[in-house]
Amino acid sequence: MIISLKAKWPSAAIVAASLMLPEFMSAQCAAADTWPNRPVRFIVTLGAGSGVNISARLLADRLSTRWRQPVVVENRPGGDGIVAITSFLGAHDDHTLLVTPTASFVAHPFFHDKLPYDPRDLVPVARISKTIVTVNVPSSSNINSLKELAAQARSKPGELNWATGTGFTDFVFAGFLHAAGLRMAKVPYKDPVAATTDLAEGRIQVYMASFAIVQPQVLAGKVKVLAVTNRERASAILPDIPTAIEVGYPSLEFDGLVGVFGLREMAAHVRSLIAEDIQAVAADAVINQTLTNTGQVVSLSNGAEFAASIEEQQAQVAAVARLLGKSPAH
Repeated sequence: MIISLKAKWPSAAIVAASLMLPEFMSAQCAAADTWPNRPVRFIVTLGAGSGVNISARLLADRLSTRWRQPVVVENRPGGDGIVAITSFLGAHDDHTLLVTPTASFVAHPFFHDKLPYDPRDLVPVARISKTIVTVNVPSSSNINSLKELAAQARSKPGELNWATGTGFTDFVFAGFLHAAGLRMAKVPYKDPVAATTDLAEGRIQVYMASFAIVQPQVLAGKVKVLAVTNRERASAILPDIPTAIEVGYPSLEFDGLVGVFGLREMAAHVRSLIAEDIQAVAADAVINQTLTNTGQVVSLSNGAEFAASIEEQQAQVAAVARLLGKSPAH
């Protein structure tokens, strides 16, 4: 039986309401007046080469000037985001923030019998961008479309290997295989960038990940992009690549969301201040162009709006789970 995940994550209504509780306002205003009063840490769930790492380092550079405090980026890849999440939560520090794609954690309840953290402790602070996610194959492959990929997988059941960048993309691709009646072998990777190298060499046959990760191999002519999983084409960087929906595979639809999270005990007024500052620096034309060039679309929002978009992804996860016959951890 599939149960709702909404109770496990701070909802948009809860995040919004927490900004208005009068009994906390004086303490929160005081905190906002002094925050930050020491260096800030960004803990990132993915490693170098990923879109979220690029975003985090761009923001850290601009925010350190705005906040007049160093902003240090720490990459903690591995464990499908759990390494970074537990490190972030274990800090018990309102000057430590988590920067991550939501794909790193929204499917955790379906992959782990017992989570080593409480999802309610992750509170959305601000959305930064939408990651362009692509389905990719080696350039040496004779596959040039999702239709041809499906046809080849159908003709060689279990012989093609696949990998993805995060847990949620795992879920989405598995749902696609199930919906299309296909059987392929999954290859797990701790480092998403290593999967790109194997894809370029033909050791795996298909890889679904952020375009930022595969872009160097695409530019080198070793990897080709079949489709974009986002709802809309990536017109600024991949104008000729269709969306999965356009070519008849709606089960592959996935919008990558990247954002900043704070601890549940962080003062709501401080979360609001951080969100405002992130939106101010991320609106910079140079940051916009850099993110575009690395396969991202700037998509700024406050904590409540970010929480609402996460709820949409949770609903998508639950739908795929029903398709695959999976139930969340209790």
